Amino acid sequence: MSALISYEVADGVCVLTMNRPGQRNAVNAGLARELRQALARFEADPAAQIGILAGRGKVFCAGMDLKAFADGEADEILFGENRFAGIADADRKKPLIAAVQGAALAGGLEIALACDLIVAEQEAVFGLTEVKVGIFAVAGGPFRLAKRIPPARALELALTGGRIGATEARDLGLVNRIAPPGKLMDTARQLAAQIAENAPLGIAATLAIVRSALRENEAQLFRLSEDLWAGVAGSHDAREGPAAFAEKRRPGWTGT
Repeated sequence: MSALISYEVADGVCVLTMNRPGQRNAVNAGLARELRQALARFEADPAAQIGILAGRGKVFCAGMDLKAFADGEADEILFGENRFAGIADADRKKPLIAAVQGAALAGGLEIALACDLIVAEQEAVFGLTEVKVGIFAVAGGPFRLAKRIPPARALELALTGGRIGATEARDLGLVNRIAPPGKLMDTARQLAAQIAENAPLGIAATLAIVRSALRENEAQLFRLSEDLWAGVAGSHDAREGPAAFAEKRRPGWTGT
């Protein structure tokens, strides 16, 4: 479909692949825009019953591209029709599986949480790490994580920027299946095939009911996130965090 997103359909399964491996599939405005377009194509494609979202290379997604953030792309990446990577609040009616290798960190975890199911490699790690670079998870991460795993554990992860492995993520209910080494896409396709065997209308109705329960009050929470972002994004700490990360040093927080 493009340089940044590949689109393939076979046997009713659509595979969308983020293609910035040199940047660990970090999201810039271009990837956000093209993923939104690819998701719209998936929803309209009669040959596609279920989707798998993957990332090329060793890492599923490392989150927002901090260079793009520093260059002023944050609003295009995070808000408007491209709201985080074009997926955070996309109007979807077909099931979407995140196939996670390496890591889903910061916005990468928010992308996985925007999907309906998660399959992970044994060595995959997950975390909302935004607080470590002076910002916060603005694309649904905190409240979606708190609906999928025990709220106390979700809050600890969001406040510390800590990480959990695939086994703990499965035990907490975040991950559906863990794939053996080298079998991530096979495992995701097996799950997709099991779902695709069933009646399309029944799948769509079931998904709509569960999504409605999980995403209650999300519009209000997204508005709150956007309001809070306005006070954080222009702060000293939001500039200091990415700079310290790039320079491999401890950040000097000021709370301003």
